[in-house]
Amino acid sequence: MFTTSEALELVERAASAEALFGPRSADPGRRREVRRRYHALASVLHPDVVGPANARAHAASANLTRLHHEWTHSTSVELKTKTGVYRIGEPFAVGSIANLYEADGPYVVKVVRNPALNPLLHGEWQALRRLERFTDVHHWLRPFYPRLLDTSGDVAKGSRAFTVLDPLVDGFVTLADVKNAFPRGLDGRDYAWMHRRLLKALAGAHRIGLVHGAVTAENVMVHPEQHGIVLAGWSFAVEEGQRLLATSRTISYPPEVQAGEPVTAATDVHMAHTLMIDLLRHEENRQIAFARGCLQERPSRRPDAADLLREYDELLEELYGPRVFRPFALPKGE
Repeated sequence: MFTTSEALELVERAASAEALFGPRSADPGRRREVRRRYHALASVLHPDVVGPANARAHAASANLTRLHHEWTHSTSVELKTKTGVYRIGEPFAVGSIANLYEADGPYVVKVVRNPALNPLLHGEWQALRRLERFTDVHHWLRPFYPRLLDTSGDVAKGSRAFTVLDPLVDGFVTLADVKNAFPRGLDGRDYAWMHRRLLKALAGAHRIGLVHGAVTAENVMVHPEQHGIVLAGWSFAVEEGQRLLATSRTISYPPEVQAGEPVTAATDVHMAHTLMIDLLRHEENRQIAFARGCLQERPSRRPDAADLLREYDELLEELYGPRVFRPFALPKGE
């Protein structure tokens, strides 16, 4: 974090975007670093923070936004929908089927890399719309899912579909980032709140018959400070009882997917608990045993997410006693 005076000095001294953020780069990790630096500076220069009378901070805030835009959009293109225009530059992240870009607004724009995979984005739109209707009633589940703002709609043959999403608030990282920050694995007390929220997200989707189909560390967004979890990456989502439209070579799938069979809620349960074993420290024997109990080869023998949440809470109370808030942060520099 920066103080207001530090932020003012940095922004006012910067003669160019590169002077403030360093050389331009298309590397996703480098672009995430720049985005974090921008948000850290913007958070202390924002008019709501400094007050309406601080003209110096207001000017610095506007200049900061301009410099960040220049750095991000050194090479940019415009994507148009019926209701909006989104200017994007280099991607800040690369997923299994699509690239992610920042656009002014702010927005996150997800563009499929191969037009042949457009149907996967169409499936994501349907899934996110169903989740939004569901969470209009069940408001407490809204924070667990991305918010769809706009789409390319049908595009010409050979053109790439895209999705416009509400960006997550500053401070989110992927569960893959968390794993990399803790190479020896996570303390069970830290992973407990992440897994509880992931189970809630899955239980909500399963309640309306949706199977996520790609519960991986890259698709689980984590806000360490606020203990937030967002289940992203709905491009592989299908209705329960359908086969996945596509698979990724980077994902370790349950037996039914490997056999080309229809997926169910049990598919997500298997993937979530494979992920759990991968993230916990080896010493977390009780939680690892709990996870292994969810990896039955036959999907019908796996518990559902809602029941698992109750069972998991019982295990956590037995292991750690009454629930208390446990601060969590990534090591410095991560």
